Amino acid sequence: MAAPASALLFSIISLAAVLFFIGSANADFNRDAEITWGDGRAKIVDGGRGLSLSLDRFSGAGFQSRKHYLFGRFDTQLKLVPGDSAGTVTTFFLTSEGEGHDEIDFEFLGNSSGEPYTVHTNVYAAGKGNKEQQFRLWFDPSAAFHTYSIVWNPQRIIFLVDNIPIRVHTHHEALGVPFPTRQPMRVQCSLWNADDWATQGGRVKTDWSKAPFVAHYRNFKIDGSEATNTNKNSNSLNAGAWRTQGLDANGRNRLRWVQQKYMIYNYCTDHPRFPQGIPTECKQSRF
Repeated sequence: MAAPASALLFSIISLAAVLFFIGSANADFNRDAEITWGDGRAKIVDGGRGLSLSLDRFSGAGFQSRKHYLFGRFDTQLKLVPGDSAGTVTTFFLTSEGEGHDEIDFEFLGNSSGEPYTVHTNVYAAGKGNKEQQFRLWFDPSAAFHTYSIVWNPQRIIFLVDNIPIRVHTHHEALGVPFPTRQPMRVQCSLWNADDWATQGGRVKTDWSKAPFVAHYRNFKIDGSEATNTNKNSNSLNAGAWRTQGLDANGRNRLRWVQQKYMIYNYCTDHPRFPQGIPTECKQSRF
């Protein structure tokens, strides 16, 4: 008897995640990251292989990559806060510095016990965002580590979960849509309290009796073009596959599957938000 298609898909997904991280044994938070805030609430563990962030009523914590990059592939494995994580936000994102900044966001919005996390994605270019897409996940992200990836090249941005594309944001600057191509960015990650908006629009607040809340990161991996310290608009060329990465037929099918079954918000279909018409990029192919 043949295995169900869903079972086969998840077997392929699991294998892809394992194979991708076979080459990540040398990931090292001591070498590649620096703790930026939290007063001891961020801890590098397992000889640099892991990093934990904790949140209590006084503070959360965060870290960032030591270097800036102009394009690349950025991966981490993450195990989110378990149980009642309402009001908490765990992040993995790229950002430039200063006004008119660029940013590419993965934000994981906490939940009341027994409810699913919301995966919030957004893209900023020249200080302008408003390109939110939100998803549920097809697994419990607090029960085990899963891989979250951002591919950023001059043609597109791809958000991936366990190497499965969930969103593609294409470069449409020729149509007047800003795209992040000029400002180098760091990876930043954090765990913080946002109970004024994070869970059900702020209706569910953080239960501090459950604190401290802890999220775990590992296999922090960057394959990108490093921007130099002396001129952050220049970059060393890197021949990584991410430079031209797009979606093949299998990738397009996976993207459709995720967006049909697990997308819960898409700014491109929020017509009341854009009474003058949906944004220009929403009229183009999502691939």
